[in-house]
Amino acid sequence: MGTGSWHIEKRSSFRNDSFSKEFDNVLENGSLSIIVLGASGDLAKKKTFPALFNLFRQGFLQPEEVHIFGYARTKISDDDLRSRIRGYLIREKDASPKDLETVNEFLQLIKYVSGSYDSAEGFQLLDKEISENEVAKNSAEGSSRRLFYLALPPSVYPSVCKMISHYCTNKIDLSGWTRIVVEKPFGKDLESAEELSSHIGELFDESQIYRIDHYLGKELVQNLLVLRFANRLFLPLWNRDNIANVQIVFREDFGTEGRGGYFDQYGIIRDIIQNHLLQVLCLVAMEKPISLKPEHIRDEKVKVLQSVLPIKDEEVVLGQYDGYKDDPTVPDDSNTPTFATVVLRIHNERWEGVPFILKAGKALNSRKAEIRVQFKDVPGDIFKCKKQGRNEFVIRLQPSEAMYMKLMVKQPGLEMSTVQSELDLSYAQRYQGVTIPEAYERLILDTIRGDQQHFVRRDELKAAWEIFTPLLHRIDDGKLKPLPYKSGSRGPTEADELLEKSGYVQTHGYIWIPPTL
Repeated sequence: MGTGSWHIEKRSSFRNDSFSKEFDNVLENGSLSIIVLGASGDLAKKKTFPALFNLFRQGFLQPEEVHIFGYARTKISDDDLRSRIRGYLIREKDASPKDLETVNEFLQLIKYVSGSYDSAEGFQLLDKEISENEVAKNSAEGSSRRLFYLALPPSVYPSVCKMISHYCTNKIDLSGWTRIVVEKPFGKDLESAEELSSHIGELFDESQIYRIDHYLGKELVQNLLVLRFANRLFLPLWNRDNIANVQIVFREDFGTEGRGGYFDQYGIIRDIIQNHLLQVLCLVAMEKPISLKPEHIRDEKVKVLQSVLPIKDEEVVLGQYDGYKDDPTVPDDSNTPTFATVVLRIHNERWEGVPFILKAGKALNSRKAEIRVQFKDVPGDIFKCKKQGRNEFVIRLQPSEAMYMKLMVKQPGLEMSTVQSELDLSYAQRYQGVTIPEAYERLILDTIRGDQQHFVRRDELKAAWEIFTPLLHRIDDGKLKPLPYKSGSRGPTEADELLEKSGYVQTHGYIWIPPTL
């Protein structure tokens, strides 16, 4: 069966489950318009439009119900935009005729409107185009759905949101909705984040605002609640009595690669740690919510953030890789860290005394993102295998999604000797033939369904900035300086020393190797 027909036939099979029934009900009452602002930019081309295409290909977006609009300042035609994004949707040289037919069907749903981000004329034209499409799809006035995706820099959020609110929302409220999706960074510190939230909050209700953090759409991150609260095995172990420390790690084996000027405004803490890694920490550390309703889950995340103690300078190591300032867009006196290890401590009954080590860096010796929960030593160790390492539960977020438990076993043979091994669930091996959705696909679908579970609430954002703003201001003022490290290394050696001081025990002689099919 070719891809071109697959997306239509597949949809009927999806309707057998409650998820798809709910989704179908969302669309039955009115047309859905998805408006991508910043449509000519990199984010839209590389992430937003491909995610929409994959939803279309899987049957979640139907041509008789959905239309897609691109909006940007660039003066181009509909066909120009379609040509720009075509190469990001599919590898055409490997595509079948049916695949190419599906691409063409999707591209025909896209219409482009050019206009500025701060004047009424462009948004009035956009509203006219949306309204005409809704009439063509027989939507009753006020019943249509309008989803605005802001693939834009945060500096233009206030003016764009004002224009959307004044000119592009449903004129009457009959059962339709208007929702906006905003990308990080949500400000640069507490003050700017609160100012941004206030601007948007004056125009839209919190239920209409979806602050997207794509890490919350990753398969293994979404699995955390199931792992923690659906398995009897972990319930009695997940506390300060058994866990020695928790590491949440993000490593890249490349530098800024032409984005030095942009990156230098933010640094690794604002870019990765304050949002992505802190969101993962919340899911690792939160208490069980009373239900899976989005507000109950987000309530528990906020409680974790509010329990984090102020960060101590002696529990921070910053780094900047050699060659970072060779980029002509980076100032010669830049104090921006490209690497950081930060120890957070949660002051509550479950986690008192357990260090949560957040580590992120660029131009390191490997590329991966993982959660590493290290358990305490076995009391009364009769096998004397302490030097071989501790039990660890590792959740590998990317690449090669996996979960594995490092544990001690008897070395096969006649001798009673121990060796470290693992219980392994590698997704590529266990779930052959199953395609793991991209994070953006899942999150865009959540916005259409109105499910805010995997999006950042305003009070959650505020609590996150309260943790990191004092540290960031000390870095911005030059009171904390990054240490140099070589590109392709583990980062500054002082970071490993901080891990050791925090109680992390390095395993020697053992390396997890993803199994092959």
